[in-house]
Amino acid sequence: MNARTAAGFIMVLLAVGASAPKAHAGDESGWPRFPGSAYAAQSDPAERSFVKEWEATPPKGYPTLSPANLAAMKTAIRRYTDIVAGGGWQPLPEIELRQGLSHSVVALLRERLIYSGDLREQGASSSFDFYVDKAVKRYQASNGLAPTGIVDKRTIAALNIPAELRLKQLKVNLTRLTELSRTAGTRYVVVNIPAAQIEAVENDRVVSRHAGVVGKPDRPTPILNSAIHELNFNAVWHLPPTVIEKDLIPKGQEMARQGQSALVKYHIDAYGADGKKLDPTKINWSSPTTKSLTYRQQPGPENPLGFVKINFNNSHSVYMHDTPSQSLFGRNFRAASSGCVRVHGIEQLAAWVLADQGWRPEHVRQMKESGERRDVTLKKPVPLHFVYVTAWATEDGVVQFRRDIYQKDGIGAMAASY
Repeated sequence: MNARTAAGFIMVLLAVGASAPKAHAGDESGWPRFPGSAYAAQSDPAERSFVKEWEATPPKGYPTLSPANLAAMKTAIRRYTDIVAGGGWQPLPEIELRQGLSHSVVALLRERLIYSGDLREQGASSSFDFYVDKAVKRYQASNGLAPTGIVDKRTIAALNIPAELRLKQLKVNLTRLTELSRTAGTRYVVVNIPAAQIEAVENDRVVSRHAGVVGKPDRPTPILNSAIHELNFNAVWHLPPTVIEKDLIPKGQEMARQGQSALVKYHIDAYGADGKKLDPTKINWSSPTTKSLTYRQQPGPENPLGFVKINFNNSHSVYMHDTPSQSLFGRNFRAASSGCVRVHGIEQLAAWVLADQGWRPEHVRQMKESGERRDVTLKKPVPLHFVYVTAWATEDGVVQFRRDIYQKDGIGAMAASY
């Protein structure tokens, strides 16, 4: 890359970084609507029903941890090594493009899509035609973006991540996947945190894939290996320490200054060390002892656990659960929790987990409709993996990338900013 190109490259990258979409608090949440809390929603400018449907119901595809992906990963690494050796690709200026337009930048877009394998060589036309539209959609789908065919800010930001950084991601993730594919098992559940997706896998086949909501960058979902051992239907919510300290207590202090009780408003009970229920109007939110109290919310329509909670042993006090607030599942950026994982379509996942014990989907639906309080212990725990995979290739040769939301790949913030 010559000095002129490099300078232009830097200018484009700065422009893209400055305009990347950011999450910020809204008024929709999976539990009490504490402004600015970890369960608050982020903005979403795309209101099209197609985008929401795509994000909430991802296609099954191939298992992320499949052993067959290792050979495909090595092939992708060789291809990206050649791309980097050849100087990589040129960045795109921040100009929105879509089918039917003619623009000089389309020729550059075509070249970029050829590098990623989404478009076959078709010359340097400036026309955004049917073939470019299909190629853009393929690229978006394999980079964790809704395949609208519109080259918007997010798509440009993803396209402009340099080839050398993508190559580094592939190499880092090959190491991760090599170990994970060996230990995953034949019947398991995997949560890929950067993709904010959950897979139920059996005999190297995806039985179901679910949109998820994972932890915010400042309250990350942990990487772990465990096993699902219990499901709680219509459970009591025991507020975790992080939510107590960062959400409940600040809200309690704020409302106390207004002469109101956060516990009364949000139907939360507080208990002392002796297990006795405390008068919610007499809680001193300025006292450090409030951190050591136990807080619970009974089952009901406002309970953030929804109708089922999935338990597994871990040292992080995290779990998987339903939610009464479904809006986040239809959004592209879904790192918005305090570390626990919310699962869209959790009824299907719960029925699959319990299938060996004679449960069918209608049994799970009945638990949801009836509101019956019930705990079910699994006779045979189901292996569970919370993984951090931002780049992988599948046996069909498609290379997948996702945001490095917690910046664990060692390549800086650029791959996290779209």
